[in-house]
Amino acid sequence: MESASIEKINCLIIGSGPAGYTAAIYAARADMKPVMYQGLQPGGQLTITTEVENYPGYPNGTQGPEMMEDFKKQAERFGTDIRWGMVTSVDFSAQPYKVTVDEKHTVEANAIIISTGASAKWLGLPSEQKFNGFGVSACAVCDGFFFKGQDVAIVGAGDTAAEEASYLAKLCRKVYMLVRKGEMRASKAMQKRVENTANIEILYNHSTLEILGEQTVNGVKVLDSTTNQEKVLDVTGFFVAIGHEPNSQVFKPFLEMDENGYINTVPGSTRTNVEGVFACGDVQDHIYRQAVTAAGSGCMAALDAERYLAAKGIH
Repeated sequence: MESASIEKINCLIIGSGPAGYTAAIYAARADMKPVMYQGLQPGGQLTITTEVENYPGYPNGTQGPEMMEDFKKQAERFGTDIRWGMVTSVDFSAQPYKVTVDEKHTVEANAIIISTGASAKWLGLPSEQKFNGFGVSACAVCDGFFFKGQDVAIVGAGDTAAEEASYLAKLCRKVYMLVRKGEMRASKAMQKRVENTANIEILYNHSTLEILGEQTVNGVKVLDSTTNQEKVLDVTGFFVAIGHEPNSQVFKPFLEMDENGYINTVPGSTRTNVEGVFACGDVQDHIYRQAVTAAGSGCMAALDAERYLAAKGIH
């Protein structure tokens, strides 16, 4: 009885965002009849971003949520079946692959494109979420430009934090780098770079207590654990660089990943270790993590899937 209720899909796209929607546009135009399940955050990380100024084709910039709505409409225009729903389990042990949505609806797919993205790790402060997009950001490359000539703080101790602090130092008047412990995790080369940048002040043994402001950020309250003293830094921007978490847990039993859970793809392609399963966007990219690179890899995934299905003689 169960097999009768299983829906058969030619090309399944798991997750939305720039990678998923671009894959959908290409797959739909190639008549692959893609079905997309949007996941927990339809539109992905860009829906919690306000201004997007670095995506080509928008000379005056655009709003993240509006941009994702445009991507979605374009995917729908070519016939993508876009659905609410979250993939809760998969079985890639035999073709066609089985995917369960919301723990109740099972589909079988000939080709699968994974574009589930990654989520920024946050400190977990209520004020951090309150000012997210209004002075608080998890992407210095995306948002640093808005703080030109201003004083900002960045929290983190790894290579990414050091890299983003260096990036901000080129734009901002002053960058406070908040490091919770007495040392950084970043490589020696990256540590040297921030230590030798005149307008970066590294505050070791400092943790963030609260982000202050009315409509936007105007300060951050920190605790110096060596003296147990609290102080307020006058900053207008607060950047969180404590890492990202790829949304890949559900695929762990079948797909090869790196130690942080990013899906491994064959260099120069979006192919995973499972034939007919492709990964694109931030779930497999921990280096660039930009909307434009995610969209590019979404295009690659659709082309890879199309060639795979053609070689198998599946239409």
